[in-house]
Amino acid sequence: MSDLVFPAMPTPTVAVAGTSARFPVRRIFCVGRNYAAHAREMGRDPDREPPFFFTKPADAVVENAATVPYPPETSNFHYEIELVVAIGVGGADIPAERALEHVFGYAVGIDLTRRDLQLAAREQGRPWDWGKAFDQSAPIAPIHRVAEVGHPSAGRIWLAVDGVVKQDSDISKLLWSVPDIISIASHSMTLRPGDLIMTGTPENVGPVRRGEVMTGGIEGLGEIRILVG
Repeated sequence: MSDLVFPAMPTPTVAVAGTSARFPVRRIFCVGRNYAAHAREMGRDPDREPPFFFTKPADAVVENAATVPYPPETSNFHYEIELVVAIGVGGADIPAERALEHVFGYAVGIDLTRRDLQLAAREQGRPWDWGKAFDQSAPIAPIHRVAEVGHPSAGRIWLAVDGVVKQDSDISKLLWSVPDIISIASHSMTLRPGDLIMTGTPENVGPVRRGEVMTGGIEGLGEIRILVG
């Protein structure tokens, strides 16, 4: 007989493109302000700040083509399109030149944000959790394996709301590259298989409202579509 006081929740998973396999999610790391233009629109100087991280819970993951309810306690619900890195081989103190050996694949994701709560916390020097780590705040499209797509370092990244393009940039504009991000994170936290890293969003983040549809994509990695309920 199990000693658990209630049944354990199932492990959140993300689809693997072109297969019936699922990628079990352990943790979600997010890189803040990793495109210069976005850093500036958020009132920060990208030339002076090293990368920083925040997290989302694993069960914040949302399937592609799902409906996400408009979250409570916000009137400024924002989209942030991002390149997502899926870790397949763990490690600590990973050198940047070996970092890509730890990648299972890549996906398109959206970092949903309660912007008003995030900014209020930022101004008071408090954690961002209520603005970033809420329920269903991490829609992620199927993961494309490295064997199929390689390691994308350039390509269009975009997001549209109801067909109107809002964000339109290129992943080559990441301030800190994928190898840099993996290496830096691994010097503070031991990365494990199942970890996801959302690498930051380009400029022109903005609000999405009830009934609107977010679509977005990254060249070579397909698209994502999310309805706001």
